Amino acid sequence: MSIIEFDLENGLGGEKKDGAGSQRGHSIYDQNQFDTGDEYQNLVRYISNYREGRRKSVASISPDDDAVKKPWWKFWAKKGAAPGMDQSTFEVPDDWLITELQQGLRTSEVEGRRRRSGWNELTTEKENMFLKFLSYFTGPILYVMEIAVLLAAGLQDWIDFGVIIAILLLNAGVGWYQEKQAADVVASLKGDIALRATVVRDGTEQDIKARELVPGDIVIIEEGQVVPADARLICAYDQPEAFDEYKQLMAEEVGEEPIEKKGDEDEEEDRHHGVSLVATDQSAITGESLAVDKYMGDTCYYTTGCKRGKAYGIVIANARASFVGRTATLVQGAKDQGHFKAIMNSIGTALLVVVVLWILISWIGAFFHNLNIATPMHSSNNLLHYVLILLIVGVPVGLPVVTTTTLAVGAAYLAKEKAIVQKLTAIESLAGVDVLCSDKTGTLTANQLSIREPFVSEDVDVNWMMAVAALASSHNIKSLDPIDKVTILTLKRYPKAREILEQGWKTEKYTPFDPVSKRITAVCVCDGVRYTCAKGAPKAILSLSNCSEEVAALFRSKAAEFARRGFRSLGVAVQKNDEPWDLLGMLSMFDPPREDTAQTIAEAQILGLQVKMLTGDAIAIAKETCKMLALGTKVYNSDRLIHGGLSGTTQHDLVERADGFAEVFPEHKYQVVEMIQQRGHLTAMTGDGVNDAPSLKKSDCGIAVEGASEAAQAAADIVFLAPGLSTIVSAIKIARQIFQRMKAYIQYRIALCFHLEIYLVTSMVAINETVRVDLIVFLALFADLATIAVAYDNAHYEQRPVEWQLPKIWIISVMLGVLLAIATWILRGALFLPSGGFIQNFGNVQEILFLEISLTENWLIFVTRGGQTYPSLQLVGAIFGVDVLSTLFCIFGWLSGPSYQTTPPTPERWINNNGRTSVVTVVVVWCYSIGVTIVIAIVYYLMNRISWLDNLGRKKRSRQDTSMENILSHLSKVAIEHEKDESKGISRFHLASKATEAEMDE
Repeated sequence: MSIIEFDLENGLGGEKKDGAGSQRGHSIYDQNQFDTGDEYQNLVRYISNYREGRRKSVASISPDDDAVKKPWWKFWAKKGAAPGMDQSTFEVPDDWLITELQQGLRTSEVEGRRRRSGWNELTTEKENMFLKFLSYFTGPILYVMEIAVLLAAGLQDWIDFGVIIAILLLNAGVGWYQEKQAADVVASLKGDIALRATVVRDGTEQDIKARELVPGDIVIIEEGQVVPADARLICAYDQPEAFDEYKQLMAEEVGEEPIEKKGDEDEEEDRHHGVSLVATDQSAITGESLAVDKYMGDTCYYTTGCKRGKAYGIVIANARASFVGRTATLVQGAKDQGHFKAIMNSIGTALLVVVVLWILISWIGAFFHNLNIATPMHSSNNLLHYVLILLIVGVPVGLPVVTTTTLAVGAAYLAKEKAIVQKLTAIESLAGVDVLCSDKTGTLTANQLSIREPFVSEDVDVNWMMAVAALASSHNIKSLDPIDKVTILTLKRYPKAREILEQGWKTEKYTPFDPVSKRITAVCVCDGVRYTCAKGAPKAILSLSNCSEEVAALFRSKAAEFARRGFRSLGVAVQKNDEPWDLLGMLSMFDPPREDTAQTIAEAQILGLQVKMLTGDAIAIAKETCKMLALGTKVYNSDRLIHGGLSGTTQHDLVERADGFAEVFPEHKYQVVEMIQQRGHLTAMTGDGVNDAPSLKKSDCGIAVEGASEAAQAAADIVFLAPGLSTIVSAIKIARQIFQRMKAYIQYRIALCFHLEIYLVTSMVAINETVRVDLIVFLALFADLATIAVAYDNAHYEQRPVEWQLPKIWIISVMLGVLLAIATWILRGALFLPSGGFIQNFGNVQEILFLEISLTENWLIFVTRGGQTYPSLQLVGAIFGVDVLSTLFCIFGWLSGPSYQTTPPTPERWINNNGRTSVVTVVVVWCYSIGVTIVIAIVYYLMNRISWLDNLGRKKRSRQDTSMENILSHLSKVAIEHEKDESKGISRFHLASKATEAEMDE
């Protein structure tokens, strides 16, 4: 059996391969040469001339246009729109919609309209960089630090005042810069997924980015493309003379009174003008699975896909003011702070409550020591200085900035892996995903259909069958459906079939595939004879034919055989004039699994990720594919899910335990995701079509795969530019690494707060001593400097879906803080010994404490990050630099100040009054700090090995609420009916059973 391989993008014989092993390419031919002449001459020429080449990036076709320039001093003004103009509520003037069809808008008009209406895109407005910088000074934690600035100014501690401001500026500056750099990396890749449009301007057709459209533009809407803006249909592309009829229709509608909408939909259909110009897929908007016919004067909605036809339209609203855009605005208006923001706020609030309690305890101790409120001015032993000290050490000023920039830098890491993050919080969701619902084609398989030798019915010429299959295909060679493309290109093997197509065929009507009829039909005429050609699912094609039972049985057995071997079958039939349908045969197609898919699935299972395959193919094909991938064979037909008599808990159990579903429609995907989520799983969903948009939105992490439609990309949280399941699993690993960096930093920062709060308050109460506030602010500064590079650390990823586990984080962090405080007390207690304890030759108590606290706190990040990977050079370098500065502070006695009169008194024999400390003493402190860090690392390791603590705070996945699931299942089968008794004039509502789909069809 001969096999000819077809790449869905390259056609025949593609040799160029990417890193994943899939063939890549682009058809190199002049599109304009096919825009003139006969449809079938163009089709045959396309088959003959199709050859491989490099695929151009969308971003490289034309440079991105900058927004309207603004004066440098107007830093608050927005680019591209007039001041004060709200683009979402902008009403298009009537005279803007009077544009000549053949001429279009003049280039000189476009800029003025764009200034008023804005860019045609749904993306959020570009942030003002100055306001973005100021946002780094907002939030509960930062407000407390700003209060500390005012307190330092009131106490005239200008060193503290300056250093605290420097800390705030450092965090804001670094956070702003890192986030901007990361955003630029992501933005540079977004050009690769830019939507494009064909527009008439200055009398010529131009290919531009869809974002450049303005109201009044004449656009060309054609099969296979996404509608680039809300557009009113004018006329068919090949009938421009109907423009006068359109103008007359518009004039009549202006004078019409609004017609009250009635319940009879047939009356609305009667108001359609002329014949259908195009059909669009509005499933993402209305939920309709069938394409909707659009007539002259009808509106085609932004981001819907054109399934059939080619027509002129006029843009009546930009993206923000479109039907989809207004809906998106409502969604954006609901201020959802997200799970990550809620976690950060809860940690910050808890730390603020704790620091207030410590301040209260310190004041109680201060009253017993008869301390004053604010005097002496240059001593840290007074009530207000205690407040200032504890606010500085107890409020982690870098927490919100470091965690946010870690996410932003992580988004840049993902962008390098060809994964564009639409929102930063999606990284957290991706890291916690434990169920991945994946489509088959292009993700699990190579997206390279292999055409095997077809099954041909008895007494049927194979060339005639192949010609009919090509006739029953889309002929829009600019954007062919993958199956139509491989069907047409198969004619390279059948020269006589190409000769048949050159015999003067004309297509009168083309009906694209829909999930109800499950077939494509085309009415074609040749030599005065009308042929109705059909291609589709074997059952659908067989139902057209009145063949004998023997022929039907053979056809069904052949389809079953193909399915068992993992082949996709397409039946082909033709009807000549009004004669009975003739069953011609069957095409067998095979999309082989990607080379790395089986290994990737095994790796995903090790990572605690369950992969479920959702495919529109027959169940036998789905099971065969699952066998090849070692995915499991618990694959069910979607009818089993919806109409299998299952409900409630039984239905949820089926979905949770299944390895996949076959013959799936978009509404099935949505239902599968919903049921998995109801069982407590975090779910990721892959999709590429307009139909997938609802399920992508519903999932915890929507993933638009390579080549996804604009609508799918808009609904997704992450957009992938590289094919295959391996890229998704790789992104999940990176997301878990990002999560690990954040968790390590949070544990580290909470431990630091408790370390100094416990030690300082106990020393204030017990011995009437504290670390000078001048040194405290530098400890805070050094802690922030040391961990700036944590976003670039070489983190490990966990072998299971990650969760915040806040109880575990708090327990471990508090324990680490207590250990650090004990270590500091051991050092301080040794200094009371007559021998001087750690002091060799001479030293200063304040500087020795400062050095030990600084070293042990800086090195703690090496403990909380874990030992599975080596730390990055950036992190090591930052911490080493801070350690050197702390050592210099200690040796030279910078900011040591006068000695405290402690209770009991510290021996003065070894104390150096000028604040200096001997090098030998510094070495001893370094060695002690290393020992403390080793002990803490051992304790940290042992705590993470405790089973109950390791699982503390993890949510139960696969939770089952039998009662609620059964209740919801029964409610889903109930409908409210309205009855009206015309004779008595009485109306009432009552509950009734919801009609099944079969009953509704009848």
